[in-house]
Amino acid sequence: MEDKKGDRSNPKCSELMVAIWFGTQADEAFAEAWHSKAANVHFDGLCSIKSKVYLSPKLWYLRVGVIEAQDVLLGDKGSSMNMMRYPELFAKVQVGNQVLRTRIASPTASRSLANPTWNEDLLFVVPEPFEDYLLISVEDRLAPNRDELVGRVILPIGNIERRFDDKFVVSRWFNLETHESKSAVRFASRIHLRASLEGGYHVLDEATMYSSDVRPTAKQLWKPHIGVLEVGILGATNLMPMKIKEGKGGSTDAYCVAKYGQKWVRTRTVVDSLAPKWNEQYTWEVFDPCTVISIGLFDNSRVDKSPTGRDTRIGKIRIRLSTLETDKVYTHAYPLLMLHPSGVKKMGELHLAVRFSCANMFNVLHMYSMPLLPKMHYVQPLSVSQLDGLRYQAMNVVSSRLSRSEPPLGREVVEYMLDHDSHMWSMRKSKANFLRLTSVLSWFVAVTRLVETLMTWRKPVYSTLFLIVFTVLVLVPELIIPCGLLTLATMGMWRYRCRPRHPPHMDTRLSYAESVHPDELDEEFDSFPTNRTAEIVRMRYDRLRSVAGRIQTVVGDMATQGERFQALLSWRDPRATFLFVILCLLAAFGFYLVPIRWVVAFGGWWYLRPPKFRNKLPSSVVCFFKRLPTNADSML
Repeated sequence: MEDKKGDRSNPKCSELMVAIWFGTQADEAFAEAWHSKAANVHFDGLCSIKSKVYLSPKLWYLRVGVIEAQDVLLGDKGSSMNMMRYPELFAKVQVGNQVLRTRIASPTASRSLANPTWNEDLLFVVPEPFEDYLLISVEDRLAPNRDELVGRVILPIGNIERRFDDKFVVSRWFNLETHESKSAVRFASRIHLRASLEGGYHVLDEATMYSSDVRPTAKQLWKPHIGVLEVGILGATNLMPMKIKEGKGGSTDAYCVAKYGQKWVRTRTVVDSLAPKWNEQYTWEVFDPCTVISIGLFDNSRVDKSPTGRDTRIGKIRIRLSTLETDKVYTHAYPLLMLHPSGVKKMGELHLAVRFSCANMFNVLHMYSMPLLPKMHYVQPLSVSQLDGLRYQAMNVVSSRLSRSEPPLGREVVEYMLDHDSHMWSMRKSKANFLRLTSVLSWFVAVTRLVETLMTWRKPVYSTLFLIVFTVLVLVPELIIPCGLLTLATMGMWRYRCRPRHPPHMDTRLSYAESVHPDELDEEFDSFPTNRTAEIVRMRYDRLRSVAGRIQTVVGDMATQGERFQALLSWRDPRATFLFVILCLLAAFGFYLVPIRWVVAFGGWWYLRPPKFRNKLPSSVVCFFKRLPTNADSML
């Protein structure tokens, strides 16, 4: 080594031995290795640029059934007011920061004031290890926003019974700690509870349509995995600059996050690069082929000298495993599209190598006949509102745990990966879903137009052939189902040559992001509750009223047609019901005497008759149906 003067001949200079080698991600030292540009990162941000594999905590549903209470002693304030009011007792259950309340016990003639009953089940999300406590308190509502504690009980969650099916859980009585001192209490108030940790459910922490794992919580109910998913995160190109650095202009400190099941992975951060290269590979065990892996790209804000604390989103892609062919490597560049208040922008491209492999194809095909969710979701189903609330609580638990890891995975990253705002109102999403519904029903419109073409005999050859085929199927009805199934099989084999070669990616046209109005985007990115001016809110409210008015008209028309069917036998219009009853009697004798195949054949020939034998006026059946009464006459 050289001394301060640059002289190497000084005998006092020491020697430094260095060993250099090139390795891969399979090396044990990869997790502790530093990137070559880590020298430009300040000391506090060094820990945030390493790669990391995270595991989400195992989540359980905690069901607390609050049945009743016995010998409840009111507090000092409630006792002084007892002569003037009926006690409004309710139970409050708290687990961590999750708080739920029962309804106020209603008065009954068979129970005294000190014995309220509720019979309500409350559900919570709790993670392993069970560090929290279950706090149940009975409170008396003295006035709005003014409650008095009557008694409470604290239970360790780890001591609560676990169940894996729908077996009955035995209820227990627990003594309540009252407001009086222990020396003065001669008897204890009690509360009747039925609590259990539900291991037969799958705790949903992400949107059901993008679910990456549908296994139940209890490991005893897991089935062997059916395959392995391998994802190689190669790199990104043409990234948009996310920040401005002194003397360097625009730059991006990008890293990737992939989430599948309980396993989250985070690549290392490539500092100051618009075309980062990671070349990292990760594997997951697959238990269900109809699941989705989500991969997001973010800009690391913690490498700066003055970190903002929130990593910026660059883009996200989703890959459904069922769209992948088995044992085929998909090397593809996925566009990173982000929706901003100014419109949709392409933030770059993410290069991935994906392969789904399985050892037994029969096990994969067998999964298509199994229920999507565990058994308990169908034996004791949860309501949609319950699932939404529990999903929000599960997301909070996961984000709080991952944010305490090292390097931390920020709450904004977890929320973006779990689609926390998928339930928020958006005019753009509403229009996109309406267009999706229109696309689904387009086949019905196409069939209707085809039948109309056959009816009008615009193509006489096709109409004649269809009439011959219809007559053959009516005379030989055994051919109807085989011909229909054979037609579907032929269409499937014909479309095999046009199958997708790559997994689908984000589609701006499908998302209605290209032609969306700027004000609709501003509304979508608005906070909840809104912080816009009163004029803008009034304009948006009027627009929503106009859209809802059209929907209201369509729903009313559908209800009108249904009520006309009900009016056939309701005798609201006695003459119409009389005609319908007589017609049914005559039709019953007619169908009994004439074979059904001849009735169908005659009906088909009559429906497909040439225009020369048609009348432009509506048929008698349609006229009769449109004259039936509806409940719209009685609406204000």
